[in-house]
Amino acid sequence: MRKMNAKKGEKVSKGKVPHQLPRLNADAAGIDIGSEEHWVAVPEDRTEHPVRSFKCFTADLQAMAQWLRECKIKTVAMESTGVYWIPIFQILDRAGFEVKLVNARHVKNAPGRKTDVSDCQWLQRLHTYGLLNGSFRPEDQVCVLRSYWRAVTGVIGTTCFAMRPRMFCTCRRLLRR
Repeated sequence: MRKMNAKKGEKVSKGKVPHQLPRLNADAAGIDIGSEEHWVAVPEDRTEHPVRSFKCFTADLQAMAQWLRECKIKTVAMESTGVYWIPIFQILDRAGFEVKLVNARHVKNAPGRKTDVSDCQWLQRLHTYGLLNGSFRPEDQVCVLRSYWRAVTGVIGTTCFAMRPRMFCTCRRLLRR
């Protein structure tokens, strides 16, 4: 790249390429989210057991947040293909962590990763080097409003369709205004 931009006769200096990537997020954790349990990895120097699993109940998620706090974690990257990430995101966000929801397609390209343990460790490593981008997440007020809107349109749409199929389209048109 430098050679192409150099003027004729100008010497091109050879820059040194670092052998290791810089650690941008030294206080990073990775979470692999599942339907029944979540696997969490923290840096190996933070605790005797750097990978733990937590169940999906609220008390377990709060215990996860407490453990991450004890490990002095500041930022968390998690991947999920379903809706199981929502309670974890909310609990960790309220606990003061920087939380990134990562697109699973962007993370799954590495060969050889087959287990939940290796997935959460891979997420933690990528997040440590700053290689993950979080997905867009609207503010809490917008999320609440969206939930209400979906509930209302679902109930009204079902009711209209049950009364008369033709009225269903009319109800949907009125709701869009």
